[in-house]
Amino acid sequence: MVNFNPSKDIPDLSGKVVFVTGGNAGLGAATVEAVAAHNPARLYLGCRRVEAGEQLAEKVRQKHPNANLRVLKLDLNSLASVKACAEQFNQESNRLDILFNNAGISGQPAALTADGIEIVFGVNHVAHQYFTLLLMPKLLQTKKTNPDVRIVNVSSVAARSLAPGKGMLLDQAKTNMENISQMARYGHSKLANVLFAKKLSQLYPDILTTSIHPGTVKSDIWDKATELKTIVWLMQPIIWFTGVDIHEGAKNQLWAAFGDGVKNGTYYEPVGKEHAGTKNMKDQKQADELWDWTNKELTAFGAPSWPSA
Repeated sequence: MVNFNPSKDIPDLSGKVVFVTGGNAGLGAATVEAVAAHNPARLYLGCRRVEAGEQLAEKVRQKHPNANLRVLKLDLNSLASVKACAEQFNQESNRLDILFNNAGISGQPAALTADGIEIVFGVNHVAHQYFTLLLMPKLLQTKKTNPDVRIVNVSSVAARSLAPGKGMLLDQAKTNMENISQMARYGHSKLANVLFAKKLSQLYPDILTTSIHPGTVKSDIWDKATELKTIVWLMQPIIWFTGVDIHEGAKNQLWAAFGDGVKNGTYYEPVGKEHAGTKNMKDQKQADELWDWTNKELTAFGAPSWPSA
């Protein structure tokens, strides 16, 4: 376990640009608060609820008056919104040093995204792969002047404890997956986060890409769960008794973004503990198939090809 103190161990970020998806609440908000204390040139928050993002930005500015924060609308339920956010960012910024693919949902009733993909998988994985694709040219451009460009995918222990035993269920990804539980759908999406990071690290070896589990964090992430209510009800007191707050929970992703000794393509549990993961998490065939399936869907939407490394 790594002893990582964000207030001391995050370096000075002068000249650096950082983007946090889901930056207005939970782990994203804690990440924004920690990063803002270290003088980034600009810190972007991608938020579905812009007003909530602006409220957090104002709170951060009260503590760090010189913090340069920018809130952009980002609704990961819609690929059109993802595209619009990326286009706005690319117009405004000439660099991107750190990308936190942090936003996520869970405990959702069976449903589809605006683009016809199972909603948890669509929001947690597909939208983030699209967003990363659209920002990759900026990341590669930044790499020319900064050797330390990183992408952090916020996954979960659910990738190994809740995901379906077969792993990725891509043949069902354009259905609402009502045949499996809400917890399994969440684990399915978190497995995708790990496999996506694995594949990115192989295709873009000069960009440091990892996936992480934040730990058992006190949050309302399962408040919308409509299935397995008894299990969720029983789990909540345990989580609130044994879990950590969002600032402690954000340490692992902050370490992955700014710490030393981080290995490309690796999955980490808190803090900085390399974890081999399950057979599915290490499965190259599944990583390749997920990459191809997602890119096929994004191409159908009109996405560009991935740039050369």
